[in-house]
Amino acid sequence: MRIKKLIAFFFVLFAISTTNAQTKKFTIHTVAFYNFENLFDTINGTNNDEEWLPDGTQNWTSNKYKQKLHNLARVISEIGSTDNPNNSPTLIGGCEIENRGVLEDLVKEPALINKEYGIVHFDSPDKRGIDVALLYQKKHFKPTSYKNIPLLVYRNQINQAAKDKNEADDASDDKSEIDKNLDRVYTRDVLLVTGFLDGEEVNVMVNHWPSRSGGEKKSSPFREAAGRLNRQIMDSIFKINPNAKIITMGDLNDGSYNKSVKEGIGAKRKKEEVKQFGIYNPFEEMFYKGNASLFYRDAGDIFDQIMVSEALIKNDYSTYKYWKAGIYNKPYMITTIGQYKGYPLRHSMTEIGFSDHFPVYIYLIKEVK
Repeated sequence: MRIKKLIAFFFVLFAISTTNAQTKKFTIHTVAFYNFENLFDTINGTNNDEEWLPDGTQNWTSNKYKQKLHNLARVISEIGSTDNPNNSPTLIGGCEIENRGVLEDLVKEPALINKEYGIVHFDSPDKRGIDVALLYQKKHFKPTSYKNIPLLVYRNQINQAAKDKNEADDASDDKSEIDKNLDRVYTRDVLLVTGFLDGEEVNVMVNHWPSRSGGEKKSSPFREAAGRLNRQIMDSIFKINPNAKIITMGDLNDGSYNKSVKEGIGAKRKKEEVKQFGIYNPFEEMFYKGNASLFYRDAGDIFDQIMVSEALIKNDYSTYKYWKAGIYNKPYMITTIGQYKGYPLRHSMTEIGFSDHFPVYIYLIKEVK
């Protein structure tokens, strides 16, 4: 009898614990990154945008531009809706953006206009004029500072790699421009935005690392430099606040397993491996489980990643913490026929798609007392 009573007691205790867990309530925010792939307007600018004009090779008309905006807005409005159905992302990092004007057009789309997104954007030295930017919901996030930090890379960084490796040039329209006088390779800046998310300070970095033009191994030193720059920025923030909440995101043109991420940033695959000042990368585990945000040389990979500092993975939800990550790849965003079946549905001469990347996202949650 005593054993039966003891078992019954434990059942009651378990039921109470389960009930208490179920009654907990959380505030949730989605943080996302999306490569908008050639978000150009139809106006001839000072950048190399001739391809994306009405009389250019893409025959980029106003109607096509408007359809592209509509498609992107639809996706953005739905990212993270599985677990956060009542709101679109609070923070959205983006890349392959021609200028601030296209972002102003984007946030005025019917699917987004009621969210009242603010914009942080700088023109980068990239000759095609494809920049990075951060969109944020003004009612939830209040920027206090923002700046663009240049990535200084030079052609002589890859001279030895070029001698050692004989690679075919990767097919890509994301070519790096080289200053023949300085040998500098012009690429995108890193965008750093600091602000308050519902009163809590958060630092957000948005990246678009140098492409694999010229070959993966030959161009790797550029991305390794980008990883080290990310680490330097983080360390400078940690000197001011050892418990800083940092989110770094972007199209890295490298996988989570590459040297640029593993050594440059020092990102870890598992939470328990992350020490103070460390960085957790949930997309590394997702990659090894077979997920992909794009297809590179006919193989799926995750070049689009969001990583968080140690302060965001502690098991105390009295302030905002990382919960989980995902890749948003609904059927309407996927090519259904032909050679590229299963790939992201991108723009072609006959169809205005979305992007050659799927967006990625994480959730930040805080317990409501």
